[in-house]
Amino acid sequence: MTERSFYRPLTLGLCLIILSGIVAGQSSRPRRVRTQTQPVKPAEEPLLRPEPKPSPTARNSSNRPLIDVQPVKPIVNTVGTGDTSHAYQLLQQKQFAAAAAEAKRIAAQFPNDSEAWKIAGFAELSLKQYAAAIEDLQKALNLQQVAKREDPNTEDALAQAYVLAEKFDSALPLLVTATTRPGAQPDPSLLYYRGLAEYKTGKPLEAEKTFNAAVKANPKDTLSLFYLGQIAIGKNDLDGAIALLNRATVNDPRLPAAWTLLVSAYLRRAALNATDAAKASADYLGAVRAGEGLIKVRTDAEAVTLFGQALIGSEQYVRAAAALERACEEFPQGNCSPPDCSSEIAGRCEYLSRAWVCLRDHQAIC
Repeated sequence: MTERSFYRPLTLGLCLIILSGIVAGQSSRPRRVRTQTQPVKPAEEPLLRPEPKPSPTARNSSNRPLIDVQPVKPIVNTVGTGDTSHAYQLLQQKQFAAAAAEAKRIAAQFPNDSEAWKIAGFAELSLKQYAAAIEDLQKALNLQQVAKREDPNTEDALAQAYVLAEKFDSALPLLVTATTRPGAQPDPSLLYYRGLAEYKTGKPLEAEKTFNAAVKANPKDTLSLFYLGQIAIGKNDLDGAIALLNRATVNDPRLPAAWTLLVSAYLRRAALNATDAAKASADYLGAVRAGEGLIKVRTDAEAVTLFGQALIGSEQYVRAAAALERACEEFPQGNCSPPDCSSEIAGRCEYLSRAWVCLRDHQAIC
């Protein structure tokens, strides 16, 4: 009895141990998880997708090509440069219109090609197309400055174009640069252009210095001598003006403006020397000689009238009357009857009347 009671709890304990081991083994085994498949959407199912719609091109005529080719504008080359050798050759051959056209065509394709713009500008300058030359030469100069490649020829041509277009304010800075380059002798023609730009922009003192430099570089620079004479008259330096204008007319006897200014200067100095008969007579004779040069290049009424004044001053009344008759014929509405000698002369035809009166009365001056 006692032994049976001993084995019963032992058996119960062993059963509990075995049962707990079975339970632990089942809890450590991985469980199978049933995967749930996602429902297929109708749009993702190939059989349920909507039928593709035909493209608009497919609805068109069957003769239409499958690919539409649209015209494409040529791409402008903003990096490279073109071949300007032929355009330059045309420029050297003085075929300026052809050179300008070819250079502009190259510049349109290669807008950053400074040489193309330069050739076009030079050709247009030779064709006296100053506005176009200024535009193209300015483009060439801008591109050269960006590339840091200075080209004095482009600057000088642009300055000349500005002067010929009478844009003196724009020309002057370029001309100052052109005539003050270190280590280089200034070009006499550019000195003249600089003086002209200074004169036209109201700088007579600077212009006088520049014109003198131009004459020193080229003693036969007629235009610089002419403007120096004009500046001298503005300062009432008649002696200096007459000397300069005589040089100008010797260098170029076909310059009417120089002859006109010279006759006027002689007449003004004769009037100032009225109290000295010898000096006044010499100046009137000088005016006559200048007048003879004038009417060789100008035969209009103004030139003939000025010549007639010189003849009257030198007491050459017959020649004065003959010359002034032609001037009077150009103004038939003028009054050619002999006026009162004490009245002021106001018209061209009155000089003729004065000449006739003085000739008739044998007076030295009326």
